[in-house]
Amino acid sequence: MAEEKAVEEKEMSFLDHLEELRWHIIRSLVSVVLFACIVFFFKDFVFNKIILGPKNPNFPTYRFICSLSDVLCFSPPEFKLLPRELGEQFFTHLKVSIWLGIIISFPYIFWEMWRFIKPGLYKNEQKAARGIVFVCSSLFLLGVLFGYYVISPFAVSFLAGYNISDEIISSPTLASYVNNVTMFTVPTGIIFELPIVIYFLSRIGLVTPDLMRNYRRHAVIMILLFAAVITPPDVVTQFLIGIPVFVLYELSILISKRAYKKYQSPD
Repeated sequence: MAEEKAVEEKEMSFLDHLEELRWHIIRSLVSVVLFACIVFFFKDFVFNKIILGPKNPNFPTYRFICSLSDVLCFSPPEFKLLPRELGEQFFTHLKVSIWLGIIISFPYIFWEMWRFIKPGLYKNEQKAARGIVFVCSSLFLLGVLFGYYVISPFAVSFLAGYNISDEIISSPTLASYVNNVTMFTVPTGIIFELPIVIYFLSRIGLVTPDLMRNYRRHAVIMILLFAAVITPPDVVTQFLIGIPVFVLYELSILISKRAYKKYQSPD
């Protein structure tokens, strides 16, 4: 009786839930703004060392590949970034600061969302999801780093070096360069969350390991299509994103198998 009474006292109205969610969102936004401001004031380091890193021949990826073999060695062609619009540098600086603020704040944002969701779960569900904040944050950051250190160098080198005529000089805008680097990193971080998504879908019975095995061929096609969308028309770059995603898919089958067993026998 005492436990039931405690549960009743903890029950909240719909408006109370909205109020609590609002504060979780506000704290998350404050975290993003705080880190975005810090990034904004360190613009020299952020742009020269991070954002413009993949266009630098001394980027760690180029040096590592060149150290393996002279045949595989490559580096991006020299090119200048030319702002074409008034205020492009400022707004690009602002956008980069916000994106980096979101990336850096992701563990805290997910922790805030988890604090909101956790009270509505049963004890066994909370136990099953133990460590989810660490796992999700690690996968996201790992995906971002993979996109930055693996996909971006190949993509930047290919796009900057692609030439249809000697009469044309490559001088992309600052905004286009930043948009491409963002596209090669942030979506990759989201893709790396696939095992977590499959785990929860399997726990509620919406996805089964047999279903994922039966649609493996379809998944391969979808992965290659997705890689073709977010990467330049370069076979090497497409396989660089396609292979890890396929590995994640195979890993997700194993995770689904374990999670689905718990769905079939929750006790």
